[in-house]
Amino acid sequence: MAEGSLYCEHCGEDIHIVPDFDPELERDMEQTINGILEELHEEMPGVREEGTQEAGEELTEGGGEKPVRRKRHWIKVLLVFLFFLLVTVSGMAWYIHNYNSEEYQSNRAAQYMEQGKYDEAIACYNRALELDAGNIELIFNLADVYLLKNNKVEYEYLLREIISSEKATSEQLEGAYGKLIGIYRDRGDYQTINDLLLASENDSLIAQYQNYIVKAPEFSINEGYYTSIQPLKLSADGSGKIYYTMDGSEPTEESTQYTAPIILENGEYIIKAYFVNERGTASDVVTKEYNIDNNEILPPEISVLSGEYEFPIFIEVIGEEGDVYYTTDGSDPTYSSIPYTGPIPMPLGRSTFKFARIVDGVTGTVAERSYRLEMHTDYTPEEAVDSVIEYSLETGKIYDWEGHFDESGDSYQYEYQYVRNISRVDDFYVIVEFYQTADGNRTRTGNNFAVNAYTGQRFRLQRDDRGNLSLEEIDEKEDSQ
Repeated sequence: MAEGSLYCEHCGEDIHIVPDFDPELERDMEQTINGILEELHEEMPGVREEGTQEAGEELTEGGGEKPVRRKRHWIKVLLVFLFFLLVTVSGMAWYIHNYNSEEYQSNRAAQYMEQGKYDEAIACYNRALELDAGNIELIFNLADVYLLKNNKVEYEYLLREIISSEKATSEQLEGAYGKLIGIYRDRGDYQTINDLLLASENDSLIAQYQNYIVKAPEFSINEGYYTSIQPLKLSADGSGKIYYTMDGSEPTEESTQYTAPIILENGEYIIKAYFVNERGTASDVVTKEYNIDNNEILPPEISVLSGEYEFPIFIEVIGEEGDVYYTTDGSDPTYSSIPYTGPIPMPLGRSTFKFARIVDGVTGTVAERSYRLEMHTDYTPEEAVDSVIEYSLETGKIYDWEGHFDESGDSYQYEYQYVRNISRVDDFYVIVEFYQTADGNRTRTGNNFAVNAYTGQRFRLQRDDRGNLSLEEIDEKEDSQ
């Protein structure tokens, strides 16, 4: 056989390494054989070949001395033959005993390992496993030999054989799992670690290596039949992303990423979702089925999500606008609330809007949005109002800060309405002028002003027949007058 071969290149069977004879036994055999040969040598000179005689020697009648010596010679030959036969049988018995001894094969394998003869050690461990199939310690030892040979494929295979064995103790299982996890960790294969631990169904191991386990996302509502709209929330432990589908298809990282509750309206849904942590390890896919038979009035769809904003923005109802009412004081809308008629400028600071459809006296589901608008400017709406009052004082329209223009007690009042971007020029505070009688009645005069939210520059705000806004600068005109 070729050097280092473990299998026959013709028949494919294992090549069994024949153990060496015990050195002491071999030495004893040699000494015994040599002793017998020396005795024979001393006796042989007195034995003559048939038909020969020395001078002066007389032959006795019938053969005399010669037949006696021949008889002794053959007895000694027979003894030598029997001794050799005994030695051969003993050697074979010794070999057969050792070949069928798990202890001997294991010890011999350990000796080969110390000598660096890994192929011979593997052959002995394989023979030992033939004699004691499923011996976990032997499998561990064989795996270690393959690791020394840098054969990580066989090393991994043997460790997996251990974790699937019913003979393995909890301590042995823990050791095998630990070594396997070390292999996959070095490869950066955290997905296999996750799958390996979950497949073990071993609570102790899962608790020990919980940092490597990615659990499937949790659904906020149980699957089943519902008669109202259901907001479905998905959550998962750890940092990562949840991906989902709503048509029963398998989710991937190309699917929709979960960022906000999934609104389940009328119809049937098959929601499938899974979690991918920051290491790229994916959880199992969770599937839930829902049947929604909703008779409720749907909430209005709002264009702007809740959140923080730095620039003026309009809040709009998308789709059908009729029968929509809203509030900004936190109360639920009613018929006495503000009817929605068009885009609403987002107020500065914090605000909460509630929108609802009211049909035939029935209030539908409320859509709530919370906002915070903080602009990067130190110029405030109050300063903008003061600027417009100063302008009215400068032009003589009023003679005091209360807005009086004569002795009647009536006055002009100026109020901040909202901030918005006008004609894509810039952001402006919109100031509205009111005529207020002495008894407190107020009406709009139609005069509106726009004050730049960053520079404080003042403009008249005009609206044409089509509703488009335009800016008329008033500071330069007043200077020229």
